[in-house]
Amino acid sequence: MKWSNIENYCPGEWLTEPGNEEIREIVTDTRKQREYGNSALFIALAGANHDGHTFVGDAYAQGLRMFLVQQDVESPGSDCSIYKVPDSLFALQEIARIHRAAQRDLNTIAITGSNGKTIVKEWLSSVLSIQSRVVRSPGSFNSQLGVPLSLMQIKPLHQIGIFEAGISMAGEMGRLAELIDPCLLYT
Repeated sequence: MKWSNIENYCPGEWLTEPGNEEIREIVTDTRKQREYGNSALFIALAGANHDGHTFVGDAYAQGLRMFLVQQDVESPGSDCSIYKVPDSLFALQEIARIHRAAQRDLNTIAITGSNGKTIVKEWLSSVLSIQSRVVRSPGSFNSQLGVPLSLMQIKPLHQIGIFEAGISMAGEMGRLAELIDPCLLYT
């Protein structure tokens, strides 16, 4: 997805001039301390215990130049592009949904349940990767944040996707199912 086309999928407003880079990587945590290329998008998420908007400067220092925010922020440099949306988590989910939808040939398995999701995912991945190129959730990325980050790992070379889906509140599974778009659901 082109960064300049984000407004077609996520209603919002440009706080600076839009760039025309392709979004290939999503960053929500600047603690990884690495240099990012011009295809990485920093999404500032606000939660009960953190606020990603306070780390826009850190992200800029690590080479990020595309920023998706839900609050007004000061531009950390003249060479960055900032887009403001009402809900940055929902925008992240939309970006992941669009990325997943572009991979129509990917056979996708969603694993849900109270416990055992990660071990089943790892076992399936091990078995299926013998004859297929598999992409899977890293670790236990099964939340409203973890699922979209997992989906952003999908590349055109992948044939099978195996993703965990977990909920913490009623009604969340419907959104995760929409994002994953599984051809097989295992609970």
